[in-house]
Amino acid sequence: MIRFATLTGAVAQAALWLAGTGLVLMTAFVFAQVFYRYVIGSSLFWAEPAAVMLMGWFIFLGAAVGVKEGYHLSFDVGLMVVPESWRPWFHTLSDVVVTGFGFGMAWFGWQLAARASTGVVPGLGISRLWDFAPLIGGGILLMLFSAERILRRAAGLKTMRFGDMDDAADGARDGVPGPVSARDVLDGAAPRPRNGD
Repeated sequence: MIRFATLTGAVAQAALWLAGTGLVLMTAFVFAQVFYRYVIGSSLFWAEPAAVMLMGWFIFLGAAVGVKEGYHLSFDVGLMVVPESWRPWFHTLSDVVVTGFGFGMAWFGWQLAARASTGVVPGLGISRLWDFAPLIGGGILLMLFSAERILRRAAGLKTMRFGDMDDAADGARDGVPGPVSARDVLDGAAPRPRNGD
């Protein structure tokens, strides 16, 4: 499990770097297009399709890494009323649904790419298959990272969830002394973490 976590961590780090690079490039391309159009009076015919393609990549790569790191929002109201021993089962069910969604993204993205592969992206001159590559790649990463979360939970290891106060995933709640339930925090019976803690 440690080797698998190391591998997925490296994949997530690479995906974040690619997504960040894509965001910077997209911003530069849009700026260059605006500059050329309104200052020089010309146009960069390739800038808009390239920016849209890059946007697809950084959105789907970033979303997949968000699943791995537990940064996505979740609807946890129901979890507050079930016994704590049931919660990992509900978290796993959520990860199974995300895995299925990732499979659908990759499968149907592949079908779309196959149908569109004979076309050409205007301005770039490359196959339209590349319009759907981010969907396929993001789906594969969603499946990989969700499977890791399921396996970690099955092995009894911690998985981060949005809103957790355990930033280091070391079992200690950050900024709050001792174990505290979500109900106690919401009811005001437990201290809330202070900014900077």
